[in-house]
Amino acid sequence: MEALAKSTFVRSSSPKLRIVAKHIRGVGVNQALVTLHSLSRRNKGAYLLEKCLKSAVANFQVKDAEGASDIDRLKVKTVMIDEGPLLKRIRPHAQGRAFRILKKMSHITVVVSD
Repeated sequence: MEALAKSTFVRSSSPKLRIVAKHIRGVGVNQALVTLHSLSRRNKGAYLLEKCLKSAVANFQVKDAEGASDIDRLKVKTVMIDEGPLLKRIRPHAQGRAFRILKKMSHITVVVSD
C-alpha cells in the first residue's frame, strides 16, 4: 500500500529542491526525516520536503486504519519536483529601463510505501 502528499505553489525553485530530494529517494522514512531535519537549518528546501514527507506518512496512517503496517518499515518510493508558475515582477533600472524579475515556484509530490 502507498500514500502520497502534494505541496503545490511552493516558493522555491525546482533545482534547489531537487538537490535535497535526491538524498531521500529510496530511503526509509525515519532516516529521511533525520536527514531532512539536519539539513533544514541551512536549507529552506529541506524544511519544505520534511513537511511534505510528514504529511505523506500521516496520510499513510489514515489509509491504513487497521494498523497492520508498521511505520518503521515505510520507505520513500518517489519524490517528484515539478516546476510551477512564475511570479513576474519589475525592478526599475537606470535611464528609465525596467528589468524583469522571475520568482519561481514548484510543486512537490512525495509517495511512501511499505
